[in-house]
Amino acid sequence: MIEQFAQLLSIFNSKKTFVITTHVNPDGDAIGSEVALALYLKNKGKEVTIINQSETPGHLLFLTEFFPVRTYNGNEDHRILNADCFCVVDTNSPKRFSAMAETVKRSPAVKVCIDHHLEHEHFADHYIVDTEVPATSELLYRIFVSDNPDSITKPIADALYAGIMTDTGSFKFPKTDAETHHITADLLQRGTDPYEIYQHVFESGEINKLHLLGKALERIEVHYNGKIASMALPRSIFAETQTEESDVDNLTQYVLSIKKVVVGLVFVELADGVKVSFRSKGDIAINEVAKQFGGGGHKNASGARLKNISLTDAVTSVIERTKMLLSTQEK
Repeated sequence: MIEQFAQLLSIFNSKKTFVITTHVNPDGDAIGSEVALALYLKNKGKEVTIINQSETPGHLLFLTEFFPVRTYNGNEDHRILNADCFCVVDTNSPKRFSAMAETVKRSPAVKVCIDHHLEHEHFADHYIVDTEVPATSELLYRIFVSDNPDSITKPIADALYAGIMTDTGSFKFPKTDAETHHITADLLQRGTDPYEIYQHVFESGEINKLHLLGKALERIEVHYNGKIASMALPRSIFAETQTEESDVDNLTQYVLSIKKVVVGLVFVELADGVKVSFRSKGDIAINEVAKQFGGGGHKNASGARLKNISLTDAVTSVIERTKMLLSTQEK
């Protein structure tokens, strides 16, 4: 990885204009990684723009106070086409930033992918992918330190901490090891206030998000002798509670918190299909089920978007495939 870091830093040092993006419906690690990388490059005297396919969720807007994030609407194509370097963080598939994927393909920019998910697609010129780290923000910390430990300013530390905290489930998910805690300790020494970041992310929601939570919890069902728990949310529930799809990011923890449950599934009805979040415990590779539906991700945390399918059919199909996975592992 040292050699890969050196090659990446050579690209960063030789290029002048950068565009950074991440996956659709960005989470804390996505926005935190983008902002941290943008600030790092800006401090090197580079011209940087962050452009995302989706708007920034309300609980992460505080990160955009460190560096602005644009929402792609087609008017940003010139920035992508004229950039020297196009950086993709926290995703390794063009499908995850599909609105601008065609423009990126036409861009002569050097394309860089920095990520921690499995099975990356071949679209970039240079990859920094480490599937053993729990967050892309942790990988970026290592990149920055390999360049210059003093490059991590307090705003960068705040962005990295937010990314690591959210993608580790507040430091409780698998792969959260001693190194992760050493890194976050260093970020705290650089001035990051963990309580302040936690408040921004988890304690700044509107009351309607609690109304959504209440209705969502009522929809939890268990299957396969209590080993699978699911939550299916129709579009109407968002209209009723005046919430959005991005407000369901933390609901997977509830389906997985039930005794005996080893797989948790959250289904969200979209205008053109269904979004599915997959979570599992232990050695259950739930990403194998996600891949069957065109998705992917980590072994224990994955996602997929099913096009042109009803919520009922999506729930039935995914649960049946999940039962097959568990049945196979039990033999």
